Amino acid sequence: VGHCHPDIVKAAHEQNQLLNTNSRYLHDNLVDYAERLSKTLPEKLCIFYFLNSGSEANDLALRLARQYTKHEDVIVLDHAYHGHLTSLIDISPYKFRNLEGQKEWVHVAPVPDTYRGLYREDHEDPVTAYSDEVKNIIEHAHKRGRKIAAFFVESLPSVGGQIIPPAGYFQKVAEHVHKAGGVFIADEIQVGFGRVGKHFWAFQLQGEDFVPDIVTMGKPIGNGHPLACVATTKEIAEAFAATGVEYFNTFGGNPVSCAIGLAVLDVIEKEHLQAHATEVGNFLMKILKEQQIKHPIIGDVRGCGLFIGVDLIKDHVE
Repeated sequence: VGHCHPDIVKAAHEQNQLLNTNSRYLHDNLVDYAERLSKTLPEKLCIFYFLNSGSEANDLALRLARQYTKHEDVIVLDHAYHGHLTSLIDISPYKFRNLEGQKEWVHVAPVPDTYRGLYREDHEDPVTAYSDEVKNIIEHAHKRGRKIAAFFVESLPSVGGQIIPPAGYFQKVAEHVHKAGGVFIADEIQVGFGRVGKHFWAFQLQGEDFVPDIVTMGKPIGNGHPLACVATTKEIAEAFAATGVEYFNTFGGNPVSCAIGLAVLDVIEKEHLQAHATEVGNFLMKILKEQQIKHPIIGDVRGCGLFIGVDLIKDHVE
């Protein structure tokens, strides 16, 4: 919502003057904020955990998935990055390929990129082709005695190249993953909160019939303040609680953080920032496509709202 937005600064200052505690102390801001967030999400995503960073959120999502499914393995997309904790480096090909390599419980699926990926725009059914790659990974894992806990994906792969997965891909992948006893985790840390314009969450670009089992949030949620969230279903949360090991985060969901989170949602609504993302994004895409006609080095211009990629190339054929 913009650097040092006065409404955000005011909300933080006012709450700081009153009270800031760790989250063992009850405070209305936590419940009020969870309620406000729940209104932006599908009904089944009704349990919220608050944390300090996107990395913490993704790490907790991994724990939730494993506890609920009692499985270990994770499928991720090639080139993905999900955070800087050890657990997340392990599921980030963008990082682990330069470090200790791929763990046996990690499986890497091709990015559903219809411009320079395995199956391109001229393919008769790229959605099925890319989702079948995931299905094949699951079958191969099962033959080795492995079991899938989760398919972990950014709703729009960012580090992987600002990729817009073809609509319907998530539904087909979720079908294969659920059949294998796993869950679908949508990482909205970079692409959520109205950035895509037409929807509040990027996973909604896949269609109204698609709902992830877990959604993670960070970055824009607090407009620079350390705030993050995991939203999930009652069933997954209950399985997690059944261990008797409570989830506790000293500062996650403290009164100041939640006041800031509420103020961010207010600003997005009051200043019509979703419509703004659509309008400015469409304008930027238009002028970039005009440049594409003039300059052969621009191979592809793709995006949605203010999530936009320009693919620079040497050879149009490759």
